[in-house]
Amino acid sequence: MDVPRPQRAHLPLAGGGGAEGSGRSGRSGRAGRTGGTGRAERADAADNRRRIMEAAARIVAEKGPGALTMNAVAQETGMGVGTVYRRFGDVAQLLFALLDEREKRFQEAFMTGPPPLGPDAPPLERLRAFLHALADRVTGQLDMMLAAETAAPSARYSSGAYATMHTHVTVLVTRVRPESDAALLAHMLLAPFTPSLTHHLTQDGGRTVDEIKAATDDLLLGIAHPR
Repeated sequence: MDVPRPQRAHLPLAGGGGAEGSGRSGRSGRAGRTGGTGRAERADAADNRRRIMEAAARIVAEKGPGALTMNAVAQETGMGVGTVYRRFGDVAQLLFALLDEREKRFQEAFMTGPPPLGPDAPPLERLRAFLHALADRVTGQLDMMLAAETAAPSARYSSGAYATMHTHVTVLVTRVRPESDAALLAHMLLAPFTPSLTHHLTQDGGRTVDEIKAATDDLLLGIAHPR
């Protein structure tokens, strides 16, 4: 059964496209002025985004994700809070943007990197490597991921990053068990790695990352060798 490979997708970023990129020239006499204004607006928007991201990263590094608010970013940058909201609709989108660079590297590793995480490994071995890498990914930035989840609990499931992971796991499960409801099993395999559950297991329950990986291996045995 041929299943399409997932497309790389980053975490949702606010402020892309829109009016900033829509400067179409009208009559020829106004084309130069319109194009110049559009370029200047895009440059200003890019500069604002960079300054907001840098300020947000400083706040998170110095005070933790819980201290990140739109007002705090506005004060740090000297911008109006309305400008911050126009670039990033809420704190969750800002946190997702901060997480995006690491997400890009993670996607490159499981989509095009060396085996067993990347292509050319058996599907079950590759699925195991992916889930282990995901455990490391979530625990590595747990505080920031937990803050993003708290700010917008359902955003995880509508994000491009989750869609990419779900498609990737669905493809691998389909190859391991072609007769299964692979899409549903993919959700079940990803569910243990929600930030809130990972926080509960590691911080409240005292579980280690190795224990989480071992439990994941048990889940995979059930998929590979069903009763």
